[in-house]
Amino acid sequence: MNLLGNILWLIFGGFVSFIQYMISGFLLCLTIIGIPFGIQCFKIGFFTLFPFGRHVREVPGQTGCLATIFNIIWIFIGGIWIALAHLFFGLLLCITIIGIPFGRQHFKLMSLSFTPFGKEIY
Repeated sequence: MNLLGNILWLIFGGFVSFIQYMISGFLLCLTIIGIPFGIQCFKIGFFTLFPFGRHVREVPGQTGCLATIFNIIWIFIGGIWIALAHLFFGLLLCITIIGIPFGRQHFKLMSLSFTPFGKEIY
């Protein structure tokens, strides 16, 4: 079921989201200051490519003051807008019964894209 969900996800917009995250990550990595944020874009991008069957969790040992500061900067740079876009598409997809699994994936992406530092994908 995860394979079918991932294939449908790729066809109906997942690949476009992946490309957008990769371009953003590349542009952020052009500067030394933007490298940590570009790495998070790559992490979210690869998660966007195949979200079915994967989960996001907090890393207990890595949530320190640096991760908190980076999350605050991330929110102001654009994380709030990315999270709101995933919230909007998740709510839009949850209107129909067929779209509920895809809406749930957008909600997973929303939680990761709001504060990506200190989280891992497994």
